[in-house]
Amino acid sequence: MSRDLAERRGLETDVYGAAEDSRLLAEAAIEPIEPEWVVLDCGTGSGYVGEHVASETGARVVASDLNPHACRRARERGLETARADLIAPFRSDVFDAVCFNPPYLPTDPENEWDDWMEVALSGGESGRAVIDPFLDGVERVLAPGGVVLLLVSSLAGFESVVERAEKRGFDPAVVAEESFPFETLTVLKLCR
Repeated sequence: MSRDLAERRGLETDVYGAAEDSRLLAEAAIEPIEPEWVVLDCGTGSGYVGEHVASETGARVVASDLNPHACRRARERGLETARADLIAPFRSDVFDAVCFNPPYLPTDPENEWDDWMEVALSGGESGRAVIDPFLDGVERVLAPGGVVLLLVSSLAGFESVVERAEKRGFDPAVVAEESFPFETLTVLKLCR
């Protein structure tokens, strides 16, 4: 649905809603997550992934997002919520799993909208402007034996993401994948 059409129908355009990528990550996250775990749904958007993980696994899920509208939506879904830039405010060694559906669309800086939906979608020129700093810092918040479940689009350079994860000491494994005419979506499970 186009942005203009959504606005005309009165739909919220400040929060990324559940789409194919969200559903793929939510389903893939069910198997590795245990009921006693504490899970971070980083960049929660509408809260769909966090709510699905909490209801299907019984794990305690904390949702975070930079967007205040997304935080409100996640709270409406019953999730503990923190307004956060990636993992910055969280203590070390606290999460057994971190789920992340990052902004990954390669975006020309000359054509950005400069609003919350742009923040939810734009991965910068490479598609990895948010993925790279996430990978560089996520290990700090993982409890021993913790895992990361990261949604990666072929539009953001799958091999580049895998390479960076490996350089950060992770062993990436594909746990789910779905192809579309314009991209392939993959969920990576990153373990140390």
